[in-house]
Amino acid sequence: MPRTIWSGAISFGLVTVPINVVGATEDHSIHFHQYHLEDMGRVRYRKVCELEDREVPQDEIGKGYELTRTQVIPITDEDLSNLPLPTAKAIEIDAFVPLASIDPIRISDGYYLQPAGQVAAKPYKLLVQALSRSSKVAVAKYAWSGRERLGLLRVRDGVLVLHAMRWPDEIRDPTELLPAPVEITDEEIEGALALMDTMTADSLEGPEFQDQYTEAVARIIEAKRGNKPLPEAPEPEEPAQVLDLMAALNASVQQAKRSRGEGAGPAEVHELPPPKKRAPAKKQPAKKATAKKTPTKKAPGRNPRSA
Repeated sequence: MPRTIWSGAISFGLVTVPINVVGATEDHSIHFHQYHLEDMGRVRYRKVCELEDREVPQDEIGKGYELTRTQVIPITDEDLSNLPLPTAKAIEIDAFVPLASIDPIRISDGYYLQPAGQVAAKPYKLLVQALSRSSKVAVAKYAWSGRERLGLLRVRDGVLVLHAMRWPDEIRDPTELLPAPVEITDEEIEGALALMDTMTADSLEGPEFQDQYTEAVARIIEAKRGNKPLPEAPEPEEPAQVLDLMAALNASVQQAKRSRGEGAGPAEVHELPPPKKRAPAKKQPAKKATAKKTPTKKAPGRNPRSA
């Protein structure tokens, strides 16, 4: 059973749902420690007080805001737990929106919300079924780790999931990263669509979606443990320089089909919708002829137009 990270309540209008927050993901990566190469002694980080020049135990360490180099404002956990915010002890739902309206770049880590006791069972299930039937997600605010955060509430297999979200001003503007203007032909777009069709998957399950890096590290550790030769690394393929985009797309389609055991026949090409015809420009009414004016003297320094 995962441990509870935070306890509070979901505030949905006048409805309150007591909940416990638990992690929705697990870290299966292999972690390393730092060692002294001469004697393999463990290298650790120690917390040292700069004024007393001694290591400080955890129970003597607190938080503080550095106003100046010589003035620090101490902040306790009790101060943070009594913030004058409605979100300090509750997840306040502010709105319901379609999931497609939220840019995925704003969505971060996910947490499961567990009903806290029997009293929370009915309002919890009510919110689950209402969200499921509406096909919408809830946008909420909550306060964790010394700051107010924005979150997204959705349903996964009958359980509420809270995703941390970035505030709008935390997303960088990508326009400066746009490439230089280039022309793409309809044939090239059709080739890319054919490649996408060949690489379409029904689910993210299978050997191609497994963490091969962690498995490779585990094989190295096991080989060193048994004083065996290290597994040989495959020779990296040199990235080919794309000179003909259409030829590269067609070759990619054939390669993807062969990897799936399909016959390498001609690629299926999608028909693109015909480009919209622009409406003919309206003719401007002819200007009335006006009497010729006597040409004015040109300002000095300007060259006369060539005939």
